[in-house]
Amino acid sequence: MAWRREKYIPKGGPAGGDGGHGGSVYLESTPELSTLVEFRFRRAFAAESGKPGGPSNKSGRSGQDLTIAVPVGTLVYRAFEGKSEVFLTDLTQAGARALVAKGGRGGLGNQHFATSVRQAPRVAEKGEPGERCTLRLELRLLADCGIVGVPNAGKSTLLSVVSAARPKIADYPFTTLEPQLGVVRVSDDESFVMVDVPGLVEGAHEGAGLGDRFLRHLERTRAFVHLLDGAKPLDEVLNDIATIEGELRAWNSHLLEKPALLVLNKLDLPTARESLQTLRERFPGIRAISAATREGVRDLIFAIWQKIEHAPIPETIAPPAHIELVAPDAFHIERQRDGAFRISGERIERLAAMTNFDSDEALARFERALARMGVEKKLRDLGAAEGDTVRIGPYEFTYS
Repeated sequence: MAWRREKYIPKGGPAGGDGGHGGSVYLESTPELSTLVEFRFRRAFAAESGKPGGPSNKSGRSGQDLTIAVPVGTLVYRAFEGKSEVFLTDLTQAGARALVAKGGRGGLGNQHFATSVRQAPRVAEKGEPGERCTLRLELRLLADCGIVGVPNAGKSTLLSVVSAARPKIADYPFTTLEPQLGVVRVSDDESFVMVDVPGLVEGAHEGAGLGDRFLRHLERTRAFVHLLDGAKPLDEVLNDIATIEGELRAWNSHLLEKPALLVLNKLDLPTARESLQTLRERFPGIRAISAATREGVRDLIFAIWQKIEHAPIPETIAPPAHIELVAPDAFHIERQRDGAFRISGERIERLAAMTNFDSDEALARFERALARMGVEKKLRDLGAAEGDTVRIGPYEFTYS
């Protein structure tokens, strides 16, 4: 609220500038990230607030938007306070952006409230509060081929051999604790993305060995390699095949419909060569490789590429087609246990937040708006009496 003050211009009139709009928060998918690990250490994000207006009709600068980078394949769920969580978007393309929290508009200076009968308005708006929400991010990596198998089958070694990825490799189970991505070059013009899924154990679909965190990544692959540990005896290898297939079926039966290659690893060991003949009799399409010596690896790459070429592209998750629209003037009044009346509604709560209740003119304007919307009549119908408490958002009033 300001006034024009210039020499020889008495009663210059209102000259309060508008406040700047608040920045919005966006999520943007980038191929440079492959995990959501960054959000373990930072959970709260806020865009810049708009700057206040000034005298001489000077408008404040709008706040800068905040863009948060997330991996490609991130599913976004959003929940506002007091409301249930809803699915917002599926960021399946690099550079895809999603508006998750909209900034509030700047308040109007007193220059906007001048009329022919009220030429010196002492009314100015506060800025509209920006949206506040809680996001739940779920990553389902986008890869052409996934490597699955029991712990210590050699999945990370295979990925390191066929791509430039450098996952941690060691001779003990659960060396890999998060999915690893690698780009596999087929030719000068062709390549595909492979993901190494941490080892699965019996009960993985229920969370054993963190399996429920990793199985979802297979839903986005077009094909997968089931890698077997050739160092184990034949009966254990057969048991591993049944275990992995059972876990895939229990998590999502459609996973077994994806093109798959059954591959026996560690062919450089005598145990693997002894098991191979029996396995070929039971599983005619099985392949054998040695990730350590790279025997059969090149042929496996071409076989995977052929599977991928003929496999359908995984479907993305679409947001709900129908969104319930609520009239902006709609409001709800309920009687609370202490006898107070709680008024809720998008427009009413926004008006309350943007009103300067220290100004008598602003308070009168707010009361007129409530009357036009039918709030006063509704309160009378509900039995509101002189002196009752009325709450709107964080504000509390005495009914009169």
